[in-house]
Amino acid sequence: MKPPQPPNKSSNLAAAGSMSGKDKGKWRKRILRWFSWLLIFNFIVLIIILLVYAILQPKKPRFILQDATIFNLTVSAATPNIISTTIQVTINSRNPNDNIGIYYDKMDVYATYHHQQITYFTAIPPVYQGHKDVNIWSPFVYGENVPVAPFNGLALSQDQTNGVIQVVFKIDSRVKWKVGSFVSGRYHLHVSCPAYVPLGNNQNTGIWIGNAVKYQLSQSCSVSI
Repeated sequence: MKPPQPPNKSSNLAAAGSMSGKDKGKWRKRILRWFSWLLIFNFIVLIIILLVYAILQPKKPRFILQDATIFNLTVSAATPNIISTTIQVTINSRNPNDNIGIYYDKMDVYATYHHQQITYFTAIPPVYQGHKDVNIWSPFVYGENVPVAPFNGLALSQDQTNGVIQVVFKIDSRVKWKVGSFVSGRYHLHVSCPAYVPLGNNQNTGIWIGNAVKYQLSQSCSVSI
């Protein structure tokens, strides 16, 4: 009788190798299948988003700077690059959408002169603006002894002498859109309201309110999201 033959290691290794190759093939097919389903799902989501956008036609909110009441807008006599400002503005905001509400979060209002900020940030409390709703805010923006570029201090003094000054009031906010029960993620909202203020002490340019002068402006603001 022949003695028993030892197991053929090379054949066992080949079988093991062929099995692992089959397993790898199965995993490749599964990965490709999952990837295909993921592409189909993303495509469906994109189509839904485009359809919702086309149906709802979302519009940016509209802002109008109604008036500005100047309590103080002076350049330091000792240092021409130091400005002190106290101004109350009335801002009208309207949601033009029929089916979309707007959540305003973290709203900051401030003033700039020649592209340089001259007041601190003034916060407006968060608010929800429904369909076609109108909100009116009247925040104070102020800055005490704010340093500016020397040429801006000289320019402000010259504008006061000439009787007209351009100040830009800005709003930085984060908004969320509400459609039914769905609320979107946050988007940055930037509002810029240029104000051409005809400085003067007579009734033709402003209305005296105590020690301040109120100017009716009704100027549209630019909005970007």
